[in-house]
Amino acid sequence: MKTYRIVFVLLFLFQFNTYSQVGIGTIDPHVSSILEMESTTQGVLTPRMTTLQKNAIATAVEGLLVFDTDEDAFYYFDSSAWVKLEGSVTRDNYKLVKSIADLSDELVGGKYVLNEDYVYEINGTITFDYPIDLNGANMIGEDTGEDILINGTGGALFSGATGGRLKDLLIRGNGQQVFDITGTGSENVIGYSIVITGASSIGTLSDLGVVFFSVLQMVGSDDGLSVSNINSFFVQSIFWTSNTGTCLTLSGSFGNLQIANGRIVVESGDTGIDVSADPTITISASLTGVNISGAGDRVNGYVGNTYPGYNFTNDWDVDCPGIPVETDSNAVGDANLNFSSGTGQNTTFSGNSVANKIQGTTVSNNLFRFSRDGNNRLVYEGKQKRYFTVTSSVSFQGVAPQSDGDTYVFYVAKGDSGDTVATPVLETGTARQLGSNTDIGAVAVVGTVELSPGDFIEIWVENYFQDDTLYIASINTVIR
Repeated sequence: MKTYRIVFVLLFLFQFNTYSQVGIGTIDPHVSSILEMESTTQGVLTPRMTTLQKNAIATAVEGLLVFDTDEDAFYYFDSSAWVKLEGSVTRDNYKLVKSIADLSDELVGGKYVLNEDYVYEINGTITFDYPIDLNGANMIGEDTGEDILINGTGGALFSGATGGRLKDLLIRGNGQQVFDITGTGSENVIGYSIVITGASSIGTLSDLGVVFFSVLQMVGSDDGLSVSNINSFFVQSIFWTSNTGTCLTLSGSFGNLQIANGRIVVESGDTGIDVSADPTITISASLTGVNISGAGDRVNGYVGNTYPGYNFTNDWDVDCPGIPVETDSNAVGDANLNFSSGTGQNTTFSGNSVANKIQGTTVSNNLFRFSRDGNNRLVYEGKQKRYFTVTSSVSFQGVAPQSDGDTYVFYVAKGDSGDTVATPVLETGTARQLGSNTDIGAVAVVGTVELSPGDFIEIWVENYFQDDTLYIASINTVIR
């Protein structure tokens, strides 16, 4: 009897080692599996434990799997730490949308009013027969090539007074408007990786707290996006190609505004960025890194408070290929006084060693973030304190009874905002001695000054010998 038992055990072990497979619920486990289970009524239950118990497992091996009852999630050990399995538990505020029928509960009063703070995952192509009121919800896809919203509403696809969040979606305008959202000043519209095609217009967003897009691509549409009265407006990576109309129209008031990176191609007769309504910037605005090209009107600039040849006010920092750079670092000003041969303007001194502002009517040909306040005065109108280089050439002639050897020192003079009179910057002084009382000479005055908004510079001259008059034939000053 003992002999039979030993033989049976040996035969069992021989078969187990030969096949190295176990089947539960099946007598024919797959050849590639070490364990196969089949059931239509039962599942596999992994060890369940608290977070404390999970973390107390000694020498956990890589790949160990448990269910954490405190976190309601599966965790596996990756050889150094416990890692939560994403998607192991479905959110309570979640709905998968595979057809418009999945939104039947949201259809209220001729609109799909989404549940606030819900996540609506678009899976496939969904045609909307009524507008969408985002109502603070999140509408997301996984792939802009496959997760598609089609506007079949006959009007704007997104409308109402509330914002929401869009992510990884392709929106087909179907010859109709996409956005028509006007809030109360606190709502937000957020978009990540949004592609819009074939719209009559991208639409309007107004009176909102935050509008933010990261990767906004618009193709084949008849008009762009109009934005007004937004506290914080940010667009990162904007693309406008093969469209008509105006890419972006700004009006009303903005707190912070930033448009960075991307490409805007403007066809003949169309406009890239339109700020002709003179939008107000209360904090700051920047337009950087956007390549703007094409035969159309790349920028329809501000009507007021800008500079000849430029498009924006000094509230903006603009640095984009295809349009003029407009930053404080690009500020420049000039003041010029020129008389024909034999004429000039007198600067008179009231005593010896007296410094006076050079007199004469000056004109300016190139002012950007500088203004010419009166004559021989350039006022800085930028936003940031910075250093400037001043270069001035002065041509002059002595007037009798000046004597040979009379000496004059020319300076850059600086005045602070609110000052009425400037003060010579002594380290910029350049001396010139007369050869005779009819000597005609020229001198270059060069210096570096630090200016804050509202500060100004002038060119001054100081005499060293007697009460006299200096005859100024020309002065040409540039600050940059």
